[in-house]
Amino acid sequence: MDPFQMVVIIVAIVFGTKAWRDHMRFKEMRANDRASDVEFERMSAEVTRLKERVRVLEKIVTDGDHRLHEEISRLA
Repeated sequence: MDPFQMVVIIVAIVFGTKAWRDHMRFKEMRANDRASDVEFERMSAEVTRLKERVRVLEKIVTDGDHRLHEEISRLA
């Protein structure tokens, strides 16, 4: 085997190994992205639910304050 063939084989092995590592990292990143998507959907649903609860609480606080003000006005 001449030196040129050895260099070509070594370069091919190096690039092949790098391509395999990149492929494995890509697969791992895709799995993490799927997990992140599930977590994002869960958190998004929770934020929506919490916003609705805050809306209800704001309505209760605002209505109660308004009613209290009307009752005090009636008494005076």
